[in-house]
Amino acid sequence: MNPIKLEQTHPSVLKLIDNIEKVLIGKRSVIEMMVAAVLANGHVLLEDVPGVGKTMLVRALAKSVGGEFKRIQFTPDLLPTDVTGVAIFNQRSLEFEFRQGPLFANVILADEINRTSPKTQSSLLEAMEERSVTVDGVTYRLPEPFFVMATQNPLEYEGTFPLPEAQLDRFLMQLRLGYPSVDEEMRMLSRFSDANPLDQLESVMTAEELAQLQQQVSAVKISEGVKEYIVRLCHRTRDHHHVYLGVSPRGSLALYRASQALAFVRGREYVIPDDVKELVPLIFAHRMMVKPESRLEGSTVERILTAILSETRVPVS
Repeated sequence: MNPIKLEQTHPSVLKLIDNIEKVLIGKRSVIEMMVAAVLANGHVLLEDVPGVGKTMLVRALAKSVGGEFKRIQFTPDLLPTDVTGVAIFNQRSLEFEFRQGPLFANVILADEINRTSPKTQSSLLEAMEERSVTVDGVTYRLPEPFFVMATQNPLEYEGTFPLPEAQLDRFLMQLRLGYPSVDEEMRMLSRFSDANPLDQLESVMTAEELAQLQQQVSAVKISEGVKEYIVRLCHRTRDHHHVYLGVSPRGSLALYRASQALAFVRGREYVIPDDVKELVPLIFAHRMMVKPESRLEGSTVERILTAILSETRVPVS
């Protein structure tokens, strides 16, 4: 692979971020992280209260990259075949034909994923990890690039099925949008007064161009010192006295890939420790479980990660 030469943000990446920000006002840092997750070939879990723009964010991404977009509304009665597809018997050819489900798209919005049964949730596992689905013993490849953004409401738990650890571990990072400031909400009212800017949003790149950018990200350099820093942070979560479940090796690989992507987004051809430190809360928090007795004492994942980052030696070049 040819080495990359960056001195500033890649023009295509900058266009993508600016284009999405036309719709989602004042959330540039969240957009930047989401773009980094896409470039790292990962998936995002978006957990926030209703009405802050979760669905609009992923729709703006899909329109910006010119990829095929599918929205799946997860409900308790949704079946796995409603997501992956099903083989139907054709009476003319006397053969079974596979009818693709909504997973066969470039950008997938899994809306309120925790409202469906664990059986249907698990139908996403193979798709997210292997980029394929298997129906009746036959494996079908999903289109490239393939990105899943799942949403869930952190306030309503009645009638929901919490995501198991195996499912959470397959999300590269967890993001939150939060409420806009007063100025941002005033700008939003002005921008949406005449029409929805999402309707006028145009693509700034093709799905093929996005796939090429994903390949370039893997060429971003990470020094041995930064690699060791990533591994030490992961191991520290596993032996922490307040932590019941630490970060898995998949989590350390996720931090590695996301650090490359964030450096690429910010116009560097190498990763610095600050990239890693900024990503740790987004990549580690949903992969960890605090001991029940520690939660009663007031320990939270956020406090534990802050302590781990402050205690772990940062590499110097």
